This record gives sequence, structure tokens and C-alpha cells, in this order.
Amino acid sequence: MSRVDSGFVDSSESTNLRIPNLRMEVLSQEDVRRIHRASLEVIETVGVCFPSVRALGILEEAGAAVDRESQIARIPGRIIEEALAKAPPSYVLCARDPALDLPLDGEHSYLSTDGCGVEVIDLDTGERRRSTKQDVAESALVADYLPQIAFYWPIVAAQDCPPQTRSLHELEAAWNNTTKHVQTECVITAREAEAAIELAAAIVGGREELRKRPILSIMQCTISPLGQDGGSLEAALVAAEAGLPVGFMTMASCCSTGPATLAGNLVVGNAEVIAASALIELACPSAPIFYAAAQTAMDLRSGGYTGGGPEDYLFGWATNQLADFYRIPLSMGAFATGAKQPDWQAALDNALAGLMPVLSGADMLTGAGLLYGSRILSYKQLLLDCEIYDVIQATVRGIEVNEETLALDAIKAVGVRGNYLTHKHTLKHMRERWVPSLVDRRSYSVWEEDGRRGAREWAREKAKWILANHRPQPLEPRLREELSNIIDKGQGTRDKGQEASIIP
Repeated sequence: MSRVDSGFVDSSESTNLRIPNLRMEVLSQEDVRRIHRASLEVIETVGVCFPSVRALGILEEAGAAVDRESQIARIPGRIIEEALAKAPPSYVLCARDPALDLPLDGEHSYLSTDGCGVEVIDLDTGERRRSTKQDVAESALVADYLPQIAFYWPIVAAQDCPPQTRSLHELEAAWNNTTKHVQTECVITAREAEAAIELAAAIVGGREELRKRPILSIMQCTISPLGQDGGSLEAALVAAEAGLPVGFMTMASCCSTGPATLAGNLVVGNAEVIAASALIELACPSAPIFYAAAQTAMDLRSGGYTGGGPEDYLFGWATNQLADFYRIPLSMGAFATGAKQPDWQAALDNALAGLMPVLSGADMLTGAGLLYGSRILSYKQLLLDCEIYDVIQATVRGIEVNEETLALDAIKAVGVRGNYLTHKHTLKHMRERWVPSLVDRRSYSVWEEDGRRGAREWAREKAKWILANHRPQPLEPRLREELSNIIDKGQGTRDKGQEASIIP
């Protein structure tokens, strides 16, 4: 097993056990330990708000000091550490197609979309509009086609569906249009969680089979500073009981919902995540959990969310060291630029925000395809983000040095002022070199003759081609009907427009 084996113990050897070949750290092991100790002190002395009767009961039974009126639990550090030590260090995110299963084993970094966007840049008109269930379906279809997207997170909200079952409509649209693993952060009540489990179980053949093959994972957001959402906690507990992987994401922001200093912000966010994660392990020992983070810094001019900047890149770098310290996988908000269109700002944000967590070995990166800080879906940006991720993956593989790659025989055979084009060594290795899909390497004159079109135009055309031509393995009609019936139970009669998510 590649993930660090010694929980809460500093190990210099462990930093070399995970790919990529290039590995960088922004925190020393002593820095990590200090953040951990500070987080435990905050949890034990300040406390964390758990607005859930069930969650407070679990914590109190475990030995936490619970104030029912304020809903604040002060949890001894020993309880946090003992609970987190029960979490499995590796497990598999299963897919509808088993060939697309994703082992979270410390050996891979996977790219995903992100969730809860509310608008779409229409591919035909180029105008911004409100998102619908059809957009969930179509984005799932495009994500299914793109090899860089390892799993799908409903990227926008199905705002044309009833709020009480919106998250279920999004899952239905996803599973009708992708065979990859699906993750969601929109299941925020116990009732929704039960229904989501019913949907997933129907697809895999029952609850016991779902426990063996969890094709769904649940992300929940904390409420910074030092708070949780009651419905989300209860949904996470229901999901964990069913064997679904569960993660908690902090979005603590320097100067507003977290301290101005980066280390202080890490302490607040870390306290939120490990307190909620410990709750899950206290309730369901050995439940698969993951650490999630999208910390940032408040824009000092507007007070708004930045969605890019040096603080974000450093947080992406540091958070994986914390997740490794606890021996649990990490999901890192890495793309989702603050830019309003696919431009140089988007490229800068996403290239650096993607590179840092991959260099530190993050398991999951989210946010591909979103603009304006996770608000707007852009298909152009989605395809451009995949190109950025391709560059990152090729870069972090590093340089392999051995007898074959030193190429001495080829160098001697070609000699001085020769040519390697037809040498067998070139033919053997040439496909290892990176080839762009959207980066424009044509001559200037060819670019001019083509109307000065480039990556953004090609990305738009490719997205339209995918929507018109790609069709993943569909769900059986009987199963589609069963999913619809499960959702109908929670909302009454289904509106006509809500079937649009099923792409024939």
C-alpha cells in the first residue's frame, strides 16, 4: 500500500512513496504536526458547532462535552485521533462500468468536474443563462467522453426541478449519461440521502452490492468558521451507514471566515474537516472518508470569493500533506477559476491551482469547466482544463533515467550531424512525447489563413461534436423507469420537462 502507513507519525521515507515522480512539499513535517496540534486545541477548547441532535448524541456518548443549547461540541484530541485512525487509508470509487473504477490508493491523481454551478454559457448563443436538468445531462455526456475526467460531479444545478428532489434529478441525469463514478454535494438531508442510496442500489443490484461497489460518493461542506450544517451531517451519517465514501470540504477564507494568515486558515479549516470526519468514524468505524478543501483568501477590494491566487495554490499544496498525515484521501478544489471567460486569467489560475496539488500527490482534483468561482459552466473551459491537466500530468512524470532512456546506442548509431527520425529507438519511444489537442502549434501563416481561430473555437466545436455523437452505454429501460419512480415518490407527479435529461 502506497499511502502512509503510520497515522499521526512523521516519516521522511513516506514522502517518496507516492507518485508523481516529481514531489514537492510546502510544509515541513513539524509544520504539519503543529497545525494538527493547534487544530485539536481549537476543537477541544473553542469547539465546533454540530446542529444535529443525532450528531451531538454520538459525540457526547464518545466523551465530548456537548452544549445542547449552543449545539457546540468540545471534543478531546484523543477522541479525534482514535476515531480518524479507524478510517481506511485506501478504497475504490466504483463506476457503473467496472473498467472505470478509481482506486484511491495514493498512486493516482484524478480530475473531476465540480458541483452546484447555477449558470451555463450556452454553446449556441454564447450567452449566459440559468442551468437546467438538461444541462446536467449534457455536461455528464461530455465528461463521460473526455478521458481526463475520471469521475463526474453534477456540474450545475437542475433548477427546473423541485428543490426537495433536485439532487435526485441531478443523479438520475448523471447516471443516464455517464458510466463513470458519480459524486455529489447536493444531498443535504437524511431523506435525500436515503433516496440517493435507493437510486444507486437499484443500478448495482441492491444495497449489499452497493456496499461492495459504491458507485456514488457524497461531499458535504462545512460552515466556516468552525461550524457544520445539520442536514449535511445527517445525510453523511446515512451515506456512511450504507458504505458510501463521505467527505467534508472546508472553504475557509482568509480575512472573513478564517484568519488572515495562511497557517491560521489551515487550522480553522482542518479543525472543521477532522471534527466532522471523526463523527463519521465514531458512528461507523472503518467507513471510507476523504478530506476535502477549497480554501482561499477574501478579495480585499470587494470582500468576495477569489477563485484563484497564490493563497489558493499554497492551500492546494499544503492540504494534501494534512490529508496524508491522517492517512485519508484528499479531494482538492483545484480548478474553478475566478475568471469570467476562458482567457489568460483562467489559464493562469487553473494551471497553477492544478499543478500544486498534483505535485503534492492529491487524490482528487475538482472544478474543471467552471468559471467565476464555481458559478458558471463553460464547455470551452472544460475542454481547455482537460488540456491543462494533460500538460500537468506529462510534466509531473519527471524524467526517467536508465539504459534505455539514455539512448547511447542510438546516439552512437546516428553520430555527428545525423538524424533520429527513422531510427528504431525513435519509433519505439516517439508516442511517449506529449501531443496537444488544443494548444496551437501551427505556423503563423496557417493560423491567419484559418481565420485566426484557435483553442477556444476548437474547444467549442469539439464540445458540440461530443454532444451530437457520443453515446455511453445506456441504462436499461426498466432501470430508467425504476429511477424515475424512486424520484416520483418524493415529489408527486413528475413535470413533463423533467424527462429531458435522458439522452437517447
